[in-house]
Parts: sequence; C-alpha cells; structure tokens
Amino acid sequence: MDEATPAPSANKSPPDWERSTLEKLLMATVREQRAARRWRIFFRLLWLSVFVFIVAMLMRDYATRATLTQPHTALIEVRGVIASDAPANAHAVVESLRAAFEEPTAKGVLLLISSPGGSPVQAGIIADEIHRLRALHDKPVHAVIEEVGASAAYYVASAATAIHVDKASLVGSIGVMMDGFGFTELMNKVGVERRLLTAGANKGFMDPFSPPNEAQVQHTQQMLDDIHQQFIDVVRKGRGERLRETPETFSGLIWSGQRAVDKGLADGLGSVSSVARDVIGAELIIDYTQRENVAQQLARRFGSGAGEAAVQTLRDWGWTLR
Repeated sequence: MDEATPAPSANKSPPDWERSTLEKLLMATVREQRAARRWRIFFRLLWLSVFVFIVAMLMRDYATRATLTQPHTALIEVRGVIASDAPANAHAVVESLRAAFEEPTAKGVLLLISSPGGSPVQAGIIADEIHRLRALHDKPVHAVIEEVGASAAYYVASAATAIHVDKASLVGSIGVMMDGFGFTELMNKVGVERRLLTAGANKGFMDPFSPPNEAQVQHTQQMLDDIHQQFIDVVRKGRGERLRETPETFSGLIWSGQRAVDKGLADGLGSVSSVARDVIGAELIIDYTQRENVAQQLARRFGSGAGEAAVQTLRDWGWTLR
C-alpha cells in the first residue's frame, strides 16, 4: 500500500533564501536610517559649533575693545595694491583711521605701509581723510614704510606727520602711468579687419585694435599730467620745507630708504616697534586695521544669508569687528 503524500501546511515558513533576503533588506534599511540620523546629528552639531565659534570670536573682539584702557599706538596696515576691490581700499583704511583717532587711549596713529601703489583715487581719499583727521584731533600720524612705499602708497604716506623707512626700503615713484597694447600691425598681417561702430567721435577712446589717434593721445597725456600735478601738490603739502626738491624728485624714479631720507622724502630710519616706543611714546601696539575676520569669513562661507545678517546685526549694535 502506497504511503499517502502529506498535504501542504498553510503555516509553512518561506524557504531559507527568501527569509535571508528579507532580513538583509530590513537590516540594510535600518542601517541607512541610522546612518542618515547620524549625519543629521553631525551636521547639526557642526553648524552649532560654527555658530558658537562666531559668537565667541565676536565676544572676544568686543571685550578686547571694551576693556582697553592702556595708552597705546594705533596700528593701521596698508599692504598690497591700493584699490577699491583690494584689502587696502579707501573705505577700510578710512574707517580704521577714524576709529584710531576717536579712541582716547590711542596716543598716536601708525600707518604700516608695504605697497607698490595703485589707484590715485583711493589714495587721494585716504590722504584727504588723514589731513582732515589731523586737523580735527591733536594726534600724530606716523607712516612706516617697510618693503616698498611707491606711487599711490607714497601718496598716502606723504599725508602723515612723519615718514620712517628702513635703509633698504623702496620709496618714491612719484608719477602716473597708463599702459596698454596696440594690435594693428598684427591684425594687418593675419588679415583681420577691425569694425568698430560708435555714437560719439571719441567713444572708441584709445582702442587697442585701432590705429592711435593723435588728438586722443594728447588728451590722455593731459589727463595724466593733471593727475601727476595733483600728486605733486599733495607731496609738497605734506612734506613742506623738509622736501629737497630736484628735477628728479617728481620724475617717477624710486630710491632706497636711505636716499629717500637724504632727499627729504622721508624723515628718518625706523620700524613699527621703534617708532611706537621712541617717537609716539606708547610701546603697546593695538591693530586697528579693518579686515574681514575669521568669524565673518565663516559666516560668509557657511551660512551666507543668516551668518552675514547676524554679523551685521551685531555690528549695528555697536560691536567692533577686528
């Protein structure tokens, strides 16, 4: 008699491979959820740390200025090219100057200059403000030229009460320059035709792809001469009788620091520390240079909208950012 085949049970478990696959999928899902939760926690802690760091930096800067009572020398750095889009721009330097002059415990202002020059407009704004503040406040301004103080940088330095240099500093370059290129000969050789349409006879002023226009060249030279004369007037006003003027003085030449002293372009040799200690009489030096600090950099990079808004709000409340 044949053995009966048992009927399949309704409660029979799925095969092992199906159960294993389901368990793996479930565990993978759980692991993904845990990883996502960990990353969320990590980024929240990161943003919190950044926020706390920004607040700590602002608190430190505010506390430093708020508790400052010792007589000191106010240092303002003018480094690199002087331009509206550079760290050494007129707005930043002027704001630094005003803060230094208005601080009662600042015995004097020291301009640390290391710049090859730049915009005559930016330099003119700075020099004019130095003269205005000197007339408004009874406080000396000393310029210390380190590596180089040329062109627009010397324009700024000439507005100071005195100029101090290192014997090897590069000083001078009292002149104005405009440069460019002309490509007309090259265009003729390769068979390129320039097609320039303008409304206004001089709208294509000094176009490098067109032949030079003598009237425009003369106009440009007159403009450069006007700016050069403004530069000369500022130097004469600032240096006064100390300037030993010769035909070379305003020719655009540059001299060593020692030669600059001999020519009356500088008053003597000195460094930041020696001028603060021996001339201004306040050995403690406090940096008043307005620059983007670490907190502002982080705010700009890691939360551009909210971070900058928070920094600006704190500044509006009177916090001083260094």
